[in-house]
Amino acid sequence: METIGDIMTHPVTTVRMDDSVKTIQRIFEETGFNHLVVKKVKKPVGVISIRDLLRNLSPFIGNALMERPQDLNTLRRCAHQIMHRDLVTVQEDVSLLEAADLLLSRRVTCLPVVDEKGHLHGIVTWRDLLPLCFNCELPQNDTAEDAA
Repeated sequence: METIGDIMTHPVTTVRMDDSVKTIQRIFEETGFNHLVVKKVKKPVGVISIRDLLRNLSPFIGNALMERPQDLNTLRRCAHQIMHRDLVTVQEDVSLLEAADLLLSRRVTCLPVVDEKGHLHGIVTWRDLLPLCFNCELPQNDTAEDAA
């Protein structure tokens, strides 16, 4: 049976608690990821999604006609000011079904993967699990007639 350790993304792109929203925005743009883990020493302390970032950015940034000083100040906020602190983590030996259940029951979109000491080892998102769930659940069609 596959486990989270088999599908997790690692190494994880992380940010520090005092990294600016401007830095976080740049990392999201460069990596194309939808989640960043906020780490203190080796342990995850929060998660920032691309939606969290967008909620905390002024829509006027970059618009020369509408941008104001207070809009630029949103770029100076820190990771700890916009992150989700209520982490739901898993270990590498957790089954895919258990992980999917956690995502749904706790209403989160990603699960940082930690070891027994709480050190960050990877991350799994709903985008990693969804294709696997459908491959397991959907019947395989043998003929073209079955597909119609």
